[in-house]
Amino acid sequence: MSDPAKTRRHAERVRELVASLVREIKDPRLGMVTITDARITGDLREATVFYTVLGDATEQAATKAALESAKGMLRTRVGHALGLRHSPSLAFSQDNVLDHAKEMEDLLAAARQRDQEVQRLAAGKQYAGDADPYKSEDDDEDDSAERVGAREDQG
Repeated sequence: MSDPAKTRRHAERVRELVASLVREIKDPRLGMVTITDARITGDLREATVFYTVLGDATEQAATKAALESAKGMLRTRVGHALGLRHSPSLAFSQDNVLDHAKEMEDLLAAARQRDQEVQRLAAGKQYAGDADPYKSEDDDEDDSAERVGAREDQG
């Protein structure tokens, strides 16, 4: 098990290396790909590279196939650049950040719409009770004499 800081540095380095090496791949199936993140195991043997692809599902599938076919070349180049005893094996995983961002935006828009509906319904309405439902300090002094078991001679 290696140091977590060392693991983080290697993961960042893998991300940078794969991002630069992807530009050198001559496969026509490779679309507009962006390397977003890389994670590496504590023993530095396996690395997962996250990527996004601009395009529809067919372009995403073609890019995944291109990355899988270039995996050996990428692993060799990354291993030489890192200078580790064992080159980490690479696994590519599509990062659907854009889908999650769109889903979050839709949820926020729905919440805003519900808030506006509540504000519209509450406009011009009054509270059901007193304007100030809490006891004031004057009430506390009056109640102390009326309490059960209170002593009448306080002096």
